[in-house]
Amino acid sequence: MRLILKIAKAELRNLFYSPIAWFLTIAFMVECALNYTSLLKDFASQQEMGGMGLQYMSQLTHSVFTSPDGLFAGIMQNLYLYIPLLTMGLISREINGSTISLLYSSPVKIREIVFGKYLAMIAYSFILLLVISIFMVAGVFDIKSADSGMLLAAALGFYLLLCAYSAIGLFMSSLTSYQIVAAVSTFVMIGVLSYIGTLWQNVDFVRDLTYFLSLSGRTHHMLGGLITTKDVIYFIVIVYIFLGLTIYKLQSGRETKAWYVSAGRYIAIVISALIIGYITSLPSLIGYWDTTANQDNTLTPNAQQIIKELGHDKLEVTVYNNFLDNYSWFGLPEQRNEYLERWEPYLRFKPDIDFHYVNYYDRPLALGYNLFGSYKGKTIKQIAEQRAKGSDLSMKMFETPEQIQKEIDLKPELNRFVMKLTYKGKSTFLRVFNDQMVWPGETEVSAALKRLLQANMPVIAFVNDDGERKTGKKGDREYKTVTTDKTFRYALINQGFDVDTLSLNTQDIPDNIKALVIADPQSELSAVAIQKIKAYIAKGGNLLIAGEPGRQQVLNPLLATLGVQLTNGMVEQQSEDYAPTLVLPYLTKTAIGFSKILDKPSVDTLPVSMNGVAGLSYHDITGFHMQPLLITKAGVVSNTMRRNPDLDLVNAKDDANATSGGGLRMVTMSGGGGFATATPVRVGGMVKIGAKGLAKRTTLTSASNEVFNTVVALTRQINGKEQRIIVSGDADLFSNSELGRYTPQVANFYFSTALFSWLDYGQFPIDASRPDAKDNRVTVSTDHVSFLKIVYIYILPGLILIFAAIFLIRRKRK
Repeated sequence: MRLILKIAKAELRNLFYSPIAWFLTIAFMVECALNYTSLLKDFASQQEMGGMGLQYMSQLTHSVFTSPDGLFAGIMQNLYLYIPLLTMGLISREINGSTISLLYSSPVKIREIVFGKYLAMIAYSFILLLVISIFMVAGVFDIKSADSGMLLAAALGFYLLLCAYSAIGLFMSSLTSYQIVAAVSTFVMIGVLSYIGTLWQNVDFVRDLTYFLSLSGRTHHMLGGLITTKDVIYFIVIVYIFLGLTIYKLQSGRETKAWYVSAGRYIAIVISALIIGYITSLPSLIGYWDTTANQDNTLTPNAQQIIKELGHDKLEVTVYNNFLDNYSWFGLPEQRNEYLERWEPYLRFKPDIDFHYVNYYDRPLALGYNLFGSYKGKTIKQIAEQRAKGSDLSMKMFETPEQIQKEIDLKPELNRFVMKLTYKGKSTFLRVFNDQMVWPGETEVSAALKRLLQANMPVIAFVNDDGERKTGKKGDREYKTVTTDKTFRYALINQGFDVDTLSLNTQDIPDNIKALVIADPQSELSAVAIQKIKAYIAKGGNLLIAGEPGRQQVLNPLLATLGVQLTNGMVEQQSEDYAPTLVLPYLTKTAIGFSKILDKPSVDTLPVSMNGVAGLSYHDITGFHMQPLLITKAGVVSNTMRRNPDLDLVNAKDDANATSGGGLRMVTMSGGGGFATATPVRVGGMVKIGAKGLAKRTTLTSASNEVFNTVVALTRQINGKEQRIIVSGDADLFSNSELGRYTPQVANFYFSTALFSWLDYGQFPIDASRPDAKDNRVTVSTDHVSFLKIVYIYILPGLILIFAAIFLIRRKRK
């Protein structure tokens, strides 16, 4: 060990007695400073500007340091430029100067030479780590509640990568006497190891080997704050391979051996490394340490509990991948390792999950365009063959439509990419979704696993007698999106609910349903239906009733038993951009308490879009505790349509392109059992409606100072539980049209999910939320960042430059 330290000390002298080490250190510091101050100034500027941008300032430690645009990622992309310049002369200098012969003849062992020179590079790498630590320490002070655990994990990944590059450079330096050739060879080898993970990925055995050897993405987990034994051992194995190859290469210069002996040594090094890597990559042998403050890389407690309930019984996950579907790339062989990486958070707690893969081709049923129109005159087989040829894939790997249909019927799943989970003889499907995230999150995976664990899932029953909204149709007014759309992440069936339809005229209300939904009946409920609903309410059943302007006569007799009424007419809201019928009420504190997602700062201030809504009045006369969930703001609502009791306003919604105070509106009205079309004309603060065959008229009265309740929650204790009922003056807030044109400016689908969760007492959707990150502000101003920029970019590097110049000049004089 003493000789190794002496050699390392001598090598460090050689490094710092030349300008190259000083130059690279200064260049590294300047690069770090430029990245850090640039990112810090961006957030300081955003903070000083204020406004909505502050809502999106979150996880700043990740954003500044470990994101794809962060400090560590930027530096690591350029590390390959630094290390080869340092390692290129470690051994090639000895070969070129013929001093290698003296080393061979000395009593120093080859491995001591190699370890000594490598120790010198480890020491220099530590100096680079100290440089980047300057900015890590600064980040702890410059970012409020910075996530120090994430920074330490990222620093470890950075240092291990330096060590791996150093071992590669050392080996390349032993192959040639030309330092430039050694540097270029190091560039090439690093590139090969970064690229090798993309080669031969369609061959199972080769794919696993090349993926293990690949350097690309090996620091990804550590940059995110997750340290795994698999990643740490990988870097150790890479160092072991290249130091071993270096020792045997130098040993071959000292002794004469047959070529197959030397080749056997090299092969033994590589094979033993692969065996070590394979064994330590087995899911059951991987250790994990999540260093982040909020445990962002670890399943939430609820998800962990569900995994724990699975026990040691086998869970099978079978991928059914339609080659002609939009998401077929998830299931192709070259994406297999990425697919398994998506399951890694679950393998951490259940390492015995068994994966199977089935690739097939069949007509996709959810493409959004006509596949045969794009391939005119071709059969489904010819289309698949053409695509396979263009993708360099063999048709032998795909089952035909006839073969897959004999195995399983995937048409109910729209012949999309889908995963079938099987456990103890039960099975369910886990889907991908048509959104930016695509892959199912913890909530969706947990809901699917819960289906395998419990016999019955909560059932939401939708009444389907009198023209109520349909759960299986795609029309604008219908409810397919929120209930049964398999491509929509937040549909009830993807969140753990079962959806059923019910005819109150012919069926009784089952006792096992979680909630009953009556959404916008078009005609009066029958006496039988009302009797069943009242009996259901009397027993303590949960209920959601959604009305519309013009449904007062239909629903008010039923709502009277609850102490709630739809007020006459329609609430309107003045707007320069939208029709007056588009009302944007806001969440109350009670509504925000229904869901953690509604309590987020970026969500709790969002309005809910209600296109045509009746106000609600309520009186606590039935034993229910009543609380508003959505209310309009005072001074925002401009007018309320007050109807004559003899008239029933069925539909008075403006055209979507109409603007407040302009144009004409068509209002369909009924009176005396007939229907008529009326054209209202706005005159000042009054709307006169003339209708052929109708002698009545409806006026629009000013209500600019009123506040309207549009959704109300009712609760009471009955039969040992809390009964929960929701009444809405609008049925469109859950409709396909409203959820389909979701924008970040409204909270409709957050609100709809929260309502059904509340009716289910919060059991579903599974709560997979985490606490908000605390590192959401910087503690410096833009002026202070400008000062830091001078310090980090000019003063500190300048001091190092002055010290280096003095050191080198004194050395030269000696």
